[in-house]
Amino acid sequence: MRAVVQRVTSSSVTVDDRVTGSIDKGLMVLLGVEAEDEQKDLDYMIEKISGLRIFDDEDGVMNLSVLDIGGQVLSISQFTLLGDVRRGKRPSWIRAERPERANELYMRFNEGLRARGIHVEEGVFQAEMSVNIVNDGPVTILLDSRKLF
Repeated sequence: MRAVVQRVTSSSVTVDDRVTGSIDKGLMVLLGVEAEDEQKDLDYMIEKISGLRIFDDEDGVMNLSVLDIGGQVLSISQFTLLGDVRRGKRPSWIRAERPERANELYMRFNEGLRARGIHVEEGVFQAEMSVNIVNDGPVTILLDSRKLF
């Protein structure tokens, strides 16, 4: 499982000219589900993202999590995170999970964050989306549940 996590002052996602998710201060998460991802990959992402200390404390040090600041998460499924371009220039998505299972794990990811008390807004699975991001910092973190980077 892979994620791009951005600290934002606001973010929203639009599908067919309709806003389907919008947050203020918090995290915008792009989540890619890989073939063979298991519960341990899901648990890792939920734990890591909910506890990621990338918000400033009163001393201006990145020491607080989205939970600590009462922030929100905009979660968007994005299979293209699994694009492999090591050979050639056209991405291969052979490692991306099938849509049915990917959606199931994506929804379980969102529910896992909600179970921790985080307000989560969502994109629309498999839709063409327009994502607006006001990246704060900018702060962008790349995560891989198998710790490949």
